[in-house]
Amino acid sequence: MTEPDDAAEQQTVLFGAERAKAFVDAVVAIAMTLLILPLMESVNEAASQHESAWTWVLGHTGQLFAFVLSFGIIAMFWVDHHRVFSRVERVSVPLLWITMAWLLSIVWIPVVTAMVGQMSSRDRVLISMYIGSMILTSALALFTRLYLRSHPATHTIEPDRLLAGIAGEIATVALFALALVLALLFPEVSYYALFLMLLTGPLQRLFARMLGVRRPAS
Repeated sequence: MTEPDDAAEQQTVLFGAERAKAFVDAVVAIAMTLLILPLMESVNEAASQHESAWTWVLGHTGQLFAFVLSFGIIAMFWVDHHRVFSRVERVSVPLLWITMAWLLSIVWIPVVTAMVGQMSSRDRVLISMYIGSMILTSALALFTRLYLRSHPATHTIEPDRLLAGIAGEIATVALFALALVLALLFPEVSYYALFLMLLTGPLQRLFARMLGVRRPAS
C-alpha cells in the first residue's frame, strides 16, 4: 500500500529543470550587471566636467565599495544556488515559485546597492533594507532546501549532503541577522558588519554537528 506522502509526491507535476536553471543564471547575470550602472553614470558626469580619474575614484569610494560588496554577495548566493540545483533534475510548480521569490530578492539588491553608494552609511532604515534583503534571500534559499528535502523525487542529493546544506543556510541567515543587529547598534560599523559572513564555514560545521550530519560538505 502506498504511503500518503508517496501518493502526494506521485501526483505532483514535475518538469525538467534545465530551463529553470538557465533562467536563474540569466536573471542573476543581469542583476550583477545592473550593479555597475550607477558607476557608469558617474563616469559620464566626471568626463563631462573634465575630472581626473583619481578625483573620480576619491569622489565615489562609497559607490565602489557598495558595488564590490554587492557583487561578492550576489556571487555567493549564485554559487550556493548553483551547487544545490546542479543535482536538481525536476522542478514542481511550488519549487518554481520559491525560485521566483528568490530571484525577486536578488534583482532588488542593485536598487538598494545604488542607495547604499549614495546615501549615509549610518541611515538605519537603509541598513535594514540592505542587510534585510540579504536575510530574505538566505531565508528563501533555506526554504528551497527544506522543500527539496521533503520532495526527494525532484533531485539526486544525498540526505546527508542536503542536511549539511540546510545547516549552511541556517548559518548564513544567522550571520546576516547578527550583522544587521551590529550595524544598527553600532552605526560606525555600518556595512562592515557583513564581513561576519567569513564565519559561515565554521558556523555551518557547528550546525551540521547539531543536526547529526556525518558528512559536513554541502
